[in-house]
Amino acid sequence: MSAEMRLKERGIVLSEPQSPSGNYLPFRLHDNTLYLSGQGPRLADGSLRTGIVGAGVTLEEAKADARLVGLGLLAAARTALGSLDRVDYVVKLLGMVNAAPGFGHQPEVINGCSDLFVEVFGEAGRHARSAVGMGSLPRGITVEIEAIFAVKK
Repeated sequence: MSAEMRLKERGIVLSEPQSPSGNYLPFRLHDNTLYLSGQGPRLADGSLRTGIVGAGVTLEEAKADARLVGLGLLAAARTALGSLDRVDYVVKLLGMVNAAPGFGHQPEVINGCSDLFVEVFGEAGRHARSAVGMGSLPRGITVEIEAIFAVKK
């Protein structure tokens, strides 16, 4: 089943991607590789989810935030490619968590995005990944994730 069909079947609606907040591109397509700039969790009203995971933000909330980031990354990929059906497979994610000292569950947080990609792309959504804790993230966001996708020839 195609990625676009999986989205429709699961009732997943992608919003319009946000414009960059700095001097960078939201994506760069080079040959058959799509590089997606890092994004934070954007709520339905357009605001960013902020806080420190492990100190006010729970693991479950942060995992939901990572899923929100994944939805934003999918929206950017669709804008770049015209259709998510052009994605051959997800190559790699870099997930960064705004973590309290001693918080060690970054992989579980970033699973929110990883699980979404497998839900949408099937086995082609499985990827290499790094999940790291940071002392802070831009604008105080809870999670930032960037992605690399292989594009069908």
